[in-house]
Amino acid sequence: MRGSGDAREWWRVSLSERANMFRIEHGHGDAATGEVDIDTVVDLDNLEAKLLKWRREGFVSDAGREDEARAAEVGSRFGVELRRVAASVRAAREVGDEAGSEVRPVGATVRIGTVDMPVAQEGSPASQALVPRINNAYLFTARTDDIAMDIVENRRVMLIGHTGSGKTSFIEQVAARTGHGVLRANMNGQTTIGDFVGFWTVKGGETVWVDGVLPIAMREGYWLIIDELDFAEPSILAVLTAVLEPNGRLLLKERGNEIVIPHPEFRLFATANAAGAMSAYRHLYQGANLLNEAFLDRWRVYLFDYLSKDEETEVLRRTLPQLPPALAPTLATIAADCRAAFAREDLASTFSTRRLIDWAELMLRTGDAERAAGPSIYAKVSAEDAALIRSIIRHHAIFDAAPDAS
Repeated sequence: MRGSGDAREWWRVSLSERANMFRIEHGHGDAATGEVDIDTVVDLDNLEAKLLKWRREGFVSDAGREDEARAAEVGSRFGVELRRVAASVRAAREVGDEAGSEVRPVGATVRIGTVDMPVAQEGSPASQALVPRINNAYLFTARTDDIAMDIVENRRVMLIGHTGSGKTSFIEQVAARTGHGVLRANMNGQTTIGDFVGFWTVKGGETVWVDGVLPIAMREGYWLIIDELDFAEPSILAVLTAVLEPNGRLLLKERGNEIVIPHPEFRLFATANAAGAMSAYRHLYQGANLLNEAFLDRWRVYLFDYLSKDEETEVLRRTLPQLPPALAPTLATIAADCRAAFAREDLASTFSTRRLIDWAELMLRTGDAERAAGPSIYAKVSAEDAALIRSIIRHHAIFDAAPDAS
């Protein structure tokens, strides 16, 4: 059955008088008294196909309704118990109780979203030069609370999502506020295992070892962001696997099997455009490699989508306070419409927050939305995409219709 009362619709299945055949009937209202408008006989294969079709259409048997009720009851009890345990874990963490899953570090903290994050220990002047600058316009949203807690607990975090969705900037802005130095390694296809781990070289007539970015970050306690990890060489992924293990260490075979023990403040992050749940978009990021499940299982992987229209409006207002108040939500809506067109495959490229801010900045400088859209939007996409984006912009009356020009 599906629906209720006069709107109820039902199918009834019973054995037919013919061997190995089944009678199916269809009607509305009360199954006991309602009029039957379909009455036919089918074989077992046909019946199984119809059962699947009925389930897809929302029909539920009496037995299925009982199963759903039991599942809802069990799920409710499970949810209550889970919330109780989670509350006790949070309370234990807040008081530094060893019974908690992690003990919160003692010392100064700064609030990121709803999470109190420890501030970096006082470092050398050289390390301070690697601390990113604070962007006061950056907006921390609810989507980042779990990631912030993972950073406190020293989990390995991978952020996946389209270009310009804020993956790297989120990590940098957390580091900026907590005073941690950040190193970045971009897996652009040219990064070698030597660049990443280290290599021997001749300096002043003497052979010396030069640490790569990974051992430098591990020794000094920097935060290391591996950008575009899905473009990394297999040899780099192999080295990372050991470091990703709990209390993972780095073995430098080239240096007599030296073991690099990570500094307590070392954190490891990765970003990717076409890994895991984003694998369906690999055609947009040519050259991206497929990361296998065994490797991904060593990370906490978060899908980092674009901000909502309201959130993006707030970012525009914070970043460009001189922007006319009514214009910010309109620009955010245009970006959202372009992303919707991309999701429908009407556009070949998406519309990043970075691109939106760039367009707005040029708009303020030139006083001409169409002129600003040239270098910030149209020149970066195909002629077909530019035409569609232009029509979306004109739909929102940002500028008057004019002869097409990129």
